[in-house]
Amino acid sequence: METKSIVLLFIMTAFLTACAGNSKKTVQMAAKPIMKKHHSVVSQYPMSLPPPVVESRMRTVEDVVNNFGPYATGQLKPYFRKAGVAYPPREVTFIALKQEKKLEVWARDGGEFRFIRDYDVKAASGVTGPKLWQGDKQVPEGVYRIVGLNPNSNYHLSMKLNYPNEFDWFHAQREGRFDPGSDIFIHGNSVSAGCLAMGDEAIEELFVLTAQVGEENVKVIIAPRDPRLLPLDPEGYGLPSWTPELYRMIAAEMEGFSDAVKVSNNRPFYPASSPLR
Repeated sequence: METKSIVLLFIMTAFLTACAGNSKKTVQMAAKPIMKKHHSVVSQYPMSLPPPVVESRMRTVEDVVNNFGPYATGQLKPYFRKAGVAYPPREVTFIALKQEKKLEVWARDGGEFRFIRDYDVKAASGVTGPKLWQGDKQVPEGVYRIVGLNPNSNYHLSMKLNYPNEFDWFHAQREGRFDPGSDIFIHGNSVSAGCLAMGDEAIEELFVLTAQVGEENVKVIIAPRDPRLLPLDPEGYGLPSWTPELYRMIAAEMEGFSDAVKVSNNRPFYPASSPLR
């Protein structure tokens, strides 16, 4: 009996050892492709970042002109025709008036600039005075150029200004302000943190016009209010010491844009005490 028991125990031990070996082999084979796939993912993307999402093709400026151009051009051409300016013109100037919350479009095709039309500014944060710091939510004041068209803006469409320009940088460095801010746009939607928000319909027209004229042929003047109706006051509370120089420059730039058109169109005038919203 003892011999039989020993033989039986030996057979059972061998059987169990064989099962354990097969089980281990099965787990390794099953785990191998999983581990390989896992390491492949880790080797391409850091553990702290998710794999990139494949998005549809981003639209281009040409796409915007093709999509919105016919309608925008149809909206603009009657104004150009009435002003006696060819479309598209050779040069365009946008005049943004912070207090009046208006953006005027002036254009010429060889002669003097003529008034084309204006748009309501839906939002322009801040108060009277130039932009000084990143995060102060001030709309800048001065003479600028458009240096980029963004057809994929979070605010529908946007046009980037060259703020800070040489004037802004000069005074910022003299005062030790090494972060005067950046990324100032004219864009769609109706919210602002230092930009000019024009609403989606208006920005479509302005974007298409700028694309057709060429960024290099578009100037942007941003004034605290209309100096053609009342001289700018550089002595306001909290304004920097170089504000008189800035306001003289803005007023001089606007001398070529007659206020006779404004009077003939019976545009409302907002007094100097009117706050920005």
